[in-house]
Amino acid sequence: MLNTLLSSKALLFIILSSTFSSLFAIFCAFFIQTKILAKFVTPMVSLSIGFILGICFLHGLPEAFTNQSEESVKKLFFIFLLGLLSFFLLEKSRLIRHNHHHEEDGHVHEHGFDKKMAGKNGLSILIGDSLHNFCDGIMVAAAFIHSPNIGIITAFAIFAHEIPQEMGDFLVLINAGFSRKKALLFNVLSGLCSIIGGIVGYFFLSLFLPYIPYILVFAYSSLVYIAVSDLLPQIQYHSSKKEYLMQMLFMSAGLFIIYFLQIFGKHYI
Repeated sequence: MLNTLLSSKALLFIILSSTFSSLFAIFCAFFIQTKILAKFVTPMVSLSIGFILGICFLHGLPEAFTNQSEESVKKLFFIFLLGLLSFFLLEKSRLIRHNHHHEEDGHVHEHGFDKKMAGKNGLSILIGDSLHNFCDGIMVAAAFIHSPNIGIITAFAIFAHEIPQEMGDFLVLINAGFSRKKALLFNVLSGLCSIIGGIVGYFFLSLFLPYIPYILVFAYSSLVYIAVSDLLPQIQYHSSKKEYLMQMLFMSAGLFIIYFLQIFGKHYI
């Protein structure tokens, strides 16, 4: 499916999808009242886990492996493992960050935790999220170059992760003393990097069409890593029976929605 026409229409879809997956999530976080927002973080994290794992293992990765030779399949698995290790090392060295923690989230955080997370003048969140969103944009571009269908579901997977991500970041900035408007401004500035990443990815990756499946597998390894190493531990802190059932319900809902879309929506997704 690498014969997708690289046109201005494809670029428009990449820009719109990057905008949807990042900026729409930011405005969702902004327009929900803070107290309600805090209650929604954990359910959204649980739902996101189901969405992301379902999209990666039921749609994205199978598509990347389609029509590949046995030798190429081995290389793709190697790229997937390399991706998981790479993102572990990047996060360990603090070059990338994924944050859904905030004060009063049910975890044990010292007073002033959110102010520390925000960094001086909010630069820590702005820089970290900007890099993260830029990479998301490149991922959307790679998916659309491979196939419009894969582009759409990849944008949806990123959106599923961005909702709890932006909720967490917004609460961190609010608790660190930022006004709602200033917190929104910081998040919008970082969200714009997703669009920039999509545009850069479109023009750069179109020069390497034969390698798009490898780029996609590496990209999906990042989503799997986020779901398994970051999102799953987030909900393990909540151990009551009621919270456990809620987590399983939302996680299963996300997974089954993707599963049924795969079965009944093959002609549309």
